[in-house]
Amino acid sequence: MPGSVQSIERAAAVLRLLAVAPNGLGVADVGNALGLAKTTVHGILRTLHQVGFVEQDRSGAHYHLSDAFGRLGESYLDPNELRSRAINWADSLAARSGEVVRVGRLVDAKVAIVHHVFRPDDSDQDLDVGTTLPPHATALGKAVLAYDASGAARPKRLEAFTTRTIIDAPRLAEELAAVRSRGWAGEFEEHTIETAGIAAPIRGLGGLVVGAVGLTGRIERVCDSRMKHRPDLVAMVRATAEAIARDLRGDS
Repeated sequence: MPGSVQSIERAAAVLRLLAVAPNGLGVADVGNALGLAKTTVHGILRTLHQVGFVEQDRSGAHYHLSDAFGRLGESYLDPNELRSRAINWADSLAARSGEVVRVGRLVDAKVAIVHHVFRPDDSDQDLDVGTTLPPHATALGKAVLAYDASGAARPKRLEAFTTRTIIDAPRLAEELAAVRSRGWAGEFEEHTIETAGIAAPIRGLGGLVVGAVGLTGRIERVCDSRMKHRPDLVAMVRATAEAIARDLRGDS
């Protein structure tokens, strides 16, 4: 049976991004969200424009879905599918790291938890599935917020949970750019005192970020003596995100 066509997957991902960006997106915005080179994005947008699926604004700098194509909706992945694909990999990450592991996705400017693995010890813990987290104050949230090209999921008010919470919009923008650059997000007492976290985005078909997987724990376990996130844990989280992504895409 023939495999999927990458160019079509990428075009579909571009269309989904434009569907939730009422003000349109530029080539750089789409490239950052999908992790694609500008030349690749430009070629996709030019083709979609030629077939009538997208339009350019008067300046030519931004692209929108055309009226002929219509809106595609805000989400294409069933949260149950994300959870089912993530279960085995998330459970393994918790066992290897010894920390709490969560899988989440953006819903109405919050990170909704679709899977939660308890820390593998005998401590009392509450199940977080179905709860939400603030995207600007958690590693899990920043890992998905960084790829929200439209900005629609960014909280209108950046609430402070600790003295380390990022509540300045320009500073948050810099942090999200850093997340895109290195491919993972960190958290250091931004949501909960004495707690640190690491998360990585999960990319579905076409490279579209559909959620994130991350771990959280006490600072002395998640960070090294210099208070930097441990490289071995970062590697584990990123490998887990990629494994889940491969399952979602059906890669062999």
